[in-house]
Amino acid sequence: MLDRTARETEPLPNTRPERVVRQRGTTGADDMAIPGGAAIVAILRRRKWLLLATMLICPLLAYSAISHLTPRYTASGTLQYDPSEYKARELQSILRVDPITDAVMATQAEVLRGMPVVEQVAARLNLFANPEFNPSLRGPSWLGRAKAWLKHALSGADPTPPADRVGPTLEPGRNATLAAVRASLIVTPVKASRVLEVAFTAQDPLIAAAGVNNAMDFYVKSQLGAKYGAVNKARELLLRRAEELRRAVLHQEGEIARYRADHGLVEGMHARLESEQISLLTSDLVRARNDLAAAEGRLDAASGRAGAAAQAAIATSVVQLRARRDQVSSQLQSMMGRLGGSHPDVQSLRAQLADIDRTVAGEAGRVVAAIDADVRAARDHVASLQRNLSEAQRQVGRDAQAQVALNAQLRDGEASRGLLQAVLERIQQMAQQPSIETPDAHEISLALPPEQPSFPRTGPWMAAAAALGIVLGLLLVYLRELSDSTFRCSEDVRAALGLRCLALIPRLSRRELKGLTVAEYAARKPRSALAEQLRALRAGLSLWPDRPRLIAITAARQQEGKTTVTQALGRLAAMNGERVIVLDCDIRKRSPGRLPAPAGLVDCLQERASLADIIRKDPATGMDSITSGTSEANILGLLMSPTMAQLLLTLRQEYDLVLLDTPPAEAITDARVVAGLADATLLCVRWCGTSRQVALHALELLEQAHANIVGVALTQVDVNVHVRSGYADAQVYHPRYGGYFRE
Repeated sequence: MLDRTARETEPLPNTRPERVVRQRGTTGADDMAIPGGAAIVAILRRRKWLLLATMLICPLLAYSAISHLTPRYTASGTLQYDPSEYKARELQSILRVDPITDAVMATQAEVLRGMPVVEQVAARLNLFANPEFNPSLRGPSWLGRAKAWLKHALSGADPTPPADRVGPTLEPGRNATLAAVRASLIVTPVKASRVLEVAFTAQDPLIAAAGVNNAMDFYVKSQLGAKYGAVNKARELLLRRAEELRRAVLHQEGEIARYRADHGLVEGMHARLESEQISLLTSDLVRARNDLAAAEGRLDAASGRAGAAAQAAIATSVVQLRARRDQVSSQLQSMMGRLGGSHPDVQSLRAQLADIDRTVAGEAGRVVAAIDADVRAARDHVASLQRNLSEAQRQVGRDAQAQVALNAQLRDGEASRGLLQAVLERIQQMAQQPSIETPDAHEISLALPPEQPSFPRTGPWMAAAAALGIVLGLLLVYLRELSDSTFRCSEDVRAALGLRCLALIPRLSRRELKGLTVAEYAARKPRSALAEQLRALRAGLSLWPDRPRLIAITAARQQEGKTTVTQALGRLAAMNGERVIVLDCDIRKRSPGRLPAPAGLVDCLQERASLADIIRKDPATGMDSITSGTSEANILGLLMSPTMAQLLLTLRQEYDLVLLDTPPAEAITDARVVAGLADATLLCVRWCGTSRQVALHALELLEQAHANIVGVALTQVDVNVHVRSGYADAQVYHPRYGGYFRE
């Protein structure tokens, strides 16, 4: 038993080194950094089972879902839209041809999907009796029944119409069928062309092909029927118009005839009668004046006036007589010059000349009298014609006033006759239009029953599911990596806690232990990987600058392996020739691995037993140990007592290594007290088990107790997983070093 007086008076020397202030990274900072290629590969290797499971589950779920889906088939056909041009002007507003643009093709696509085409397809294929398209034949689903019940409960109205209801009623089955058929009918304009691609989807491939062909057939025939209807409607309109124009022309011609009769406006062969009469009178007047001039000329010539024109007007007999007189006068002059005036021949010629003069004078008188009569008659004729012409002109002036209204009637009649003629020509043209009419669209290729279903598309869907599995697996791996706040390697320890990782204590299975404890296994197999890590831990503790002897081994929580590390480290150090003692300071709870003893630490501190009485030696390794002893309520007071300090001082002097097995630092205050008394403290952290927040909190609690934490030991490391993790410290378990270890 220790001397009580000595314990109370002798202080415990300060043999611990100063606490080192460490820089710690924030929790999770290492995970938030963008990993490189090698780090990504390492992450995938660590999480490969999660990735593989996701990659397999997604395709399996997709295949299971696909196998429960009802296959649907899609048939397709094509037709060309090429409208013909109409020449008839009357039809341009009815059957106008627009330029073929994308908007026109999109409009025709919607026309092909219009309700008339949908109704024809549904009627021809009897889709109203097909449960695929008529949901009323399938029976309401539980969701539909729930909605109907909820609607009825909220509104309080009877959803079924009364039998005596008058007026139109809804047909849900028919409307739903038409909506389903329209949804299955897809029309797509082929870009940069006049081609429309028609597709129809159904569970039966024959119905799919028939839906396409019936839709195209009705569309083409409806186009041609629309043309026939427009032509017939226009022809009927033109026939009615022609009949109206005929009646109008007959009425106008009767009005014109009556007007002319009332006003005496008689038309001649080439012009109106008054105009022709004036023309004739003018011609006659001109001729009469010419005749008068000619008669006056002859009268002048007969009267002896000179002038070629006047001479030409004398009668031929007078001219001949005058020519004879000139000849006789010429002979008389010649004979008088030769024979003299008294010669009988000259006298005879003078008598002849006198006779000729008398004859010429008489003949000229008769001619002048005749011509003078002609001149008077011509003057009378000219005057008469002038009077008639003036009267005719005055009549024309009177008729011109009446002609204004007649001209208006004539123009109206001419316009009506022109319209009638034009309408009759268009009727003749349209009479032959139906025989040469062609539809605006025609089929290029008809639809055939498809052999492979379009839904579900097993190949692409499975590929998409596999891709989704890969993406989802990578996402889960990434999220799992981000959410994993545990310690997986020594680098995590340095980054999060700012401490060295002194050892990676492997986890041993029951098959490997073969009924032994971990401490016994390390002692019996000193060349195993476990023993090597314990030696690394001992080397790390001994290489500390002040070579601490009094070492507290603690953990943040239970089941971290601190007791196992303490026992195994003590036995291995004892086998190496060191004087080692293990002091069980976890007084409040016994562990199965502790050596049983009737008396222990509590008994010694309460002076019920001496130090020599409570020390037990391991016969296999030579390690000494002190159990916790009997239970005591005031444990904290005993650990903080001078007796505890004196006990530790004594053990430091007698042993090379004193290991203090403390309780968990997170929940039990005893650990902090014991760690404050030790030279150094080793924190045990469970590999992939203890979170960084818990370890940091435990570390802060120990530092508040002025504990000198020298390092961390990662416990219960899964060797096989850690080797594949890709971390740098995983090399210690690599198979290439298998020759150094021996089980």
